Amino acid sequence: MKIVITFLKLGAVAAVVVIVACSEETPLGDVKGKVPAFIARWGCPGHDDGEFYKPYGVAVAPNGDVYVADTYNYRVQYFTPAGSFLGKWDLLPNEWSPRSIAVAPNGVVYVGDQRKNRIVYFTSAGSLLGSWGSYGEGEGHFVGPAAVAVSPGGAVYVIDYDGRVQYFGAEGKYIGGWGAWGEEAGEFQLPLGINFGPRGNVYVADTGNDRVQYFTSTGSYLGGWGSSGSGPGEFDGPMAVAVGYGGTVFVVDNGNRRVQYFTSDGSFVGEFGSGGVGRGEFINPYGITINERCVIYVVDAYCCWVQYFR
Repeated sequence: MKIVITFLKLGAVAAVVVIVACSEETPLGDVKGKVPAFIARWGCPGHDDGEFYKPYGVAVAPNGDVYVADTYNYRVQYFTPAGSFLGKWDLLPNEWSPRSIAVAPNGVVYVGDQRKNRIVYFTSAGSLLGSWGSYGEGEGHFVGPAAVAVSPGGAVYVIDYDGRVQYFGAEGKYIGGWGAWGEEAGEFQLPLGINFGPRGNVYVADTGNDRVQYFTSTGSYLGGWGSSGSGPGEFDGPMAVAVGYGGTVFVVDNGNRRVQYFTSDGSFVGEFGSGGVGRGEFINPYGITINERCVIYVVDAYCCWVQYFR
């Protein structure tokens, strides 16, 4: 166990908080049908194995391993489902800045590199397989690949800061895309999250518009929900989206420091989390993923840890 002293500034009040980390755990209980309950967390600020510096992305592999884009340590780390460190890989700091991450059904790991505006992909143990993309607004180019997701069939979907979705074959061949900057249906402002529903529908966290929109796999608009606020179904910067529990859509509501969850068409079901550094609380929740056992992993970029719930 490691003790980390960090400074938090909440509103106009500064406080010194002693965070006891890197691991806290409670027994895994059967909470099916209830509000997801805190199970455990791991991680703390730092540069050693199992520590993080502003981690933004998290994804689960088919075998249950958890991959984290440890953005400002310029590396990817991966762990057992309970948070035991398994390995890492990194490049030189001037070579990449991994922000988003997804794992394909065959175990290939795709990473959105915000520094060089590209997608880089690896074996499950971190051996480099290839990359594609560069800065630009044309097909196959990116203005900051903010989030990446892999369809059940293996197509790679990338959402861009400039308000569009592009999708590719497993090795980067451009297939199609949709979206533009704006507020209308099918348009985005600074979208930061993307994921798939059980029928292959694509859900997008349209961060700047404080809403979630969803589409067919080829970009036909199906619906959306949300508005700015703190009430049920309202958002203050939805950062990421994940789908599980038979189609339940989980959305990281960053500014409200919580996770809300909905039916597949956007009807509010419930929420969990609140502001703070306690168990099950958030300061800067950013990434979310769900494994096959319906365990929900949420990465907190400020606290530099991963919490999981069920």
